[in-house]
Amino acid sequence: MSNGQWALALLFLGGVVAAVLLERAVAPILSAPALLRKNYRGHPIATAGGLIIVLAVLVVEAARTALAEFGLGEELSDSLLRAMVLFACFAFAFLGIVDDLVGTSEDQGFAGHLRALRQGRITTGSMKLFGGAVVAIVLTAAPGEVSGRRLLADAALVALAANAGNLLDRAPGRTIKVALVAYMPLAWAAGTSPVGLALAPVLGAALGLLRADLQERLMLGDTGANLLGAVLGLGVVLETSRPVRTAVLVALIVLNLAAERVSFSRVIASAPPLRYLDRLGGLHADQPGSQSSSM
Repeated sequence: MSNGQWALALLFLGGVVAAVLLERAVAPILSAPALLRKNYRGHPIATAGGLIIVLAVLVVEAARTALAEFGLGEELSDSLLRAMVLFACFAFAFLGIVDDLVGTSEDQGFAGHLRALRQGRITTGSMKLFGGAVVAIVLTAAPGEVSGRRLLADAALVALAANAGNLLDRAPGRTIKVALVAYMPLAWAAGTSPVGLALAPVLGAALGLLRADLQERLMLGDTGANLLGAVLGLGVVLETSRPVRTAVLVALIVLNLAAERVSFSRVIASAPPLRYLDRLGGLHADQPGSQSSSM
């Protein structure tokens, strides 16, 4: 393998190892009463497990920076793109943990949040929605000059991808599984480019948390689901062509609007192949429900 391929593999593996080790280390913190939520079985489980992804990426990036100081690997990554991915992790995780900590099951979905705004109430979901849109604009404007329309389209892609992660987080491991599947073509397109190297530790950390999520030791929460969706959306914006970005944006719009009327869990349960993949590796409850709050 080339140096770039070795670097990509090591960054991904570093994310996996860091997440596995940190999951055990921070378990007492995530088990604090403020972060315990009942899952679809009615069992109290630590939410906001996505914090582990943030910490794991920080550990990997710190190690990479330290090695670069000794002349090892400094040519393998673009510092701006690394900073953008880190900013996306922090910002979208922050918006998610606010919802995990003080969000309620009321006023869910776009319609619910808009209704609350008309009544003069700001929900944590609307904070996450509009805050995510603002962060997405900052991120998509960072790489260089783009037209106003393209900037808004790319920002919408990132924000809607983040919300799609939340919409999928209704059963153990589901968001991580979908994120890893979505990452495969993106990883192939990005290869060992700076974008590919920046994304690797994030998705590696997600894989490192998959077993804990499936065994219901923790839930990603909006903290993790929001983060994973946003980072994948950002990767699409940074690495793919305009037609591809437009197609992904349209698909995300359809997905987010469909969620207002259709239960993804019911759709998955009605299709045997999807049901099998959804429950693969889990504890196989008969009817997975909602294991975290929605948007």
